[in-house]
Amino acid sequence: MSDNYKPKDIAGKLAKSFLHNPLTPLLGIFLLLIGYIALEVTPREEDPQIEISGGAVMVMLPGATPKQIDNIIVKPLERKIKEIKGVEHIYGISAHNIGIVNVVYYIGENRESSNLKLYDKVKQNMDKLPKGVMEPIVKPFDIDIDIPIVTIAFYPKDNSKISQVELYKRVKYLQNRLNTIENVAKTTLKGEKKQQYNIQVDLKKLSGFHLSMGQIVNALKSLAVNLPDIKDRTIDGKLAIFGVKNAIQSIKDVQDLIVAQYMGSPIYLKDIATVQNGYNIQNFQSAEILYRKNGKFIKKKQITLTLSKLKGTNAVVIADAITQKMQNFKSELSKEGIGFTITRNYGVRADEAVNELVMHLLVSIAIIAVLLILVLGWRESLIVTFTVPAILAVTIFVAFLTGQTINRITLFAFLLSLGLLVDAAIIVIENIHRHLHGHDAINKDMDEIVVEATDEIGAPTNIATLAIILTMVPMAFVGQMMGQFMKPIPQNVPVALFASLVIAYIFTPYLSRRLLKKPKLHHHKHHFQKDTKDSKGDNK
Repeated sequence: MSDNYKPKDIAGKLAKSFLHNPLTPLLGIFLLLIGYIALEVTPREEDPQIEISGGAVMVMLPGATPKQIDNIIVKPLERKIKEIKGVEHIYGISAHNIGIVNVVYYIGENRESSNLKLYDKVKQNMDKLPKGVMEPIVKPFDIDIDIPIVTIAFYPKDNSKISQVELYKRVKYLQNRLNTIENVAKTTLKGEKKQQYNIQVDLKKLSGFHLSMGQIVNALKSLAVNLPDIKDRTIDGKLAIFGVKNAIQSIKDVQDLIVAQYMGSPIYLKDIATVQNGYNIQNFQSAEILYRKNGKFIKKKQITLTLSKLKGTNAVVIADAITQKMQNFKSELSKEGIGFTITRNYGVRADEAVNELVMHLLVSIAIIAVLLILVLGWRESLIVTFTVPAILAVTIFVAFLTGQTINRITLFAFLLSLGLLVDAAIIVIENIHRHLHGHDAINKDMDEIVVEATDEIGAPTNIATLAIILTMVPMAFVGQMMGQFMKPIPQNVPVALFASLVIAYIFTPYLSRRLLKKPKLHHHKHHFQKDTKDSKGDNK
């Protein structure tokens, strides 16, 4: 390589350093490889995660009216919670026996810190609450795990004799099995019916035996106690523990419960009430599923199992693991007369959204390549087209390292900056192309032409790229919901633009040196020699 030209800008220095470096092609392969790995392992979501903080403080005071609750519990708590920095809204609810204060922080506040501040503020002011109140319950909102990614509806199949209680027990078992999947967080059941003994008291018989409902309740409580009671110590210092094991095993155990004595004879529960082994009839919440079969709509009672994921984990991978495990249970459930359908699969939606935008990204790259072929030539187009996946690879890898997820807004940021990413490479390749067709190109070494052309446009290209980066910076300071939603744009576009500069200065000269050639410009040589002679003649 000729040392006649000494580069002055970082662009020319990078071009000269990597022009004949044997590690340059390995660097290109390495960048594409880490980009592909990052694309596969980075968590995928449909939308970016938004920091939403808040919680509820529940305080119970038995026997208090809503007005009393409002004056002595809710309003004092509201005044104290307002002292917490970052609180946007406070909503107080007063009801019989209980007061609830809901707290909402500004969007973007750190959730863990906000929850800790709320808990500390309540505990610090316990002495200001009236006597008789129960221990306050501080329940923070956890939006990261409150929104399920998969919901599964279980229902009895046609001609199935399985009861609601048996269905609940089976789904409860599956809930425990699915909860062992890695990164599955919260699991809940909706529409379940739990097993219980239902006691329907005959009021006429109750009054005939001169009994009260309180006596019945106390008798049942005494039977329902299953915790051992420490009575006293023995002579040798050991604890004497008294307890009743398996006091209730069947309906007969409940029916034979003695509730009182009447004229020297015991009164059993079966004498005044009907006992049934069923489900919790006091739970009026239920869920139904409507599906179409053989052209007819069928409606059945169902139990919905919801599963959510841990924050920052891959929704696609977790949803696939849940789906695969349910397929393993399918034949077993079918034999028991239980059918199921997945009514929500956030992983499929997230994967489809990401794949669709990736496809649009590839189409955009192809369009750019075609346009460059028409304007500069196929070799120049090939060089510029290579830089685009390399730039995106670097950007996705940096996003992975900083804990971001691939979602619609992240890929929108890539699409937004795609036209800007090729600017530096196009400017470099166009200037190299111009120098190769210059009058003095025939007397210059190819290496010198490439380095000089790259160095020549370094300063203005750097300034132009920096100006574009600075236009993205203010977006990072947008607050509230919009700021959280659009955060991936100021996080990724500057990285992509900076990577486009470095890659353009390294790989565009390297590939140009190997793919481009100096054209055979005989008329340029003739004009150059003529100009030299004229110059000598003038000197004479």
